[in-house]
Amino acid sequence: MSVGESSTADSRVLLTATRLRAQLRALADPRDVAVLQRFFKTGKGEYGEGDVFIGARLPELRMLCRECRGISVSEIRLLLRSRVHEERLLALLLLVDAFHRSSVSEQREIYNLYLASTAFINNWDLVDSSAHHIVGAWLESRSRAPLRRLARSSSIWERRIAIIATLHFIRRGEFEDTLSVADRLLNDPHDLIHKAVGWMLREIGNRNRTALRRFLKDRYRRMPRTMLRYAIEKFPEKERLPYLK
Repeated sequence: MSVGESSTADSRVLLTATRLRAQLRALADPRDVAVLQRFFKTGKGEYGEGDVFIGARLPELRMLCRECRGISVSEIRLLLRSRVHEERLLALLLLVDAFHRSSVSEQREIYNLYLASTAFINNWDLVDSSAHHIVGAWLESRSRAPLRRLARSSSIWERRIAIIATLHFIRRGEFEDTLSVADRLLNDPHDLIHKAVGWMLREIGNRNRTALRRFLKDRYRRMPRTMLRYAIEKFPEKERLPYLK
């Protein structure tokens, strides 16, 4: 049985990665490829260097995801290992959808597949659309030690997974793990991590500005400028300016 599948058989269980690839290409617009390549920094020396796009946009991917419930994890795994960016994104959307509808044992399988596949979760949109839904949700009632391991990784994408995964906890009013990972990533060299950490700090501030102020008090002078700007974006101007001076 497919992950999250009901016991009633229907045609969806016949879906394969090959069929999904064909459907995805039918929805793609090659005229969008150049725009997507620039937006996701695929040029030489950029963080998305060499990534391949076919011109499919997120609304089309979400629509296809809804139409493809019931596909097996083994077929999703094939999509996730694709060289085509949109196929990997579709695979992650399918995993997120399946995770929310699955048993605990099936969720464990999805979580393990996710962490075994981080080499293919290699751009910010791929991380941001999935990490909190899968990694954060799985760790909700479990040890958060995997976040510390990810935060220490040499992979920028694993480090981004570590901080974005904590969005799941933030939405539950739990800030400790976000602040711990943010502290570890405070001196990270990459701008994409600065933005991700600042974003999660801002999410905390949206719910508890006192907690954010407490974190910033002894750190804001050492924080990368982008991280700080993201973190205090929602502060009133009269409070925001002193941090930036």
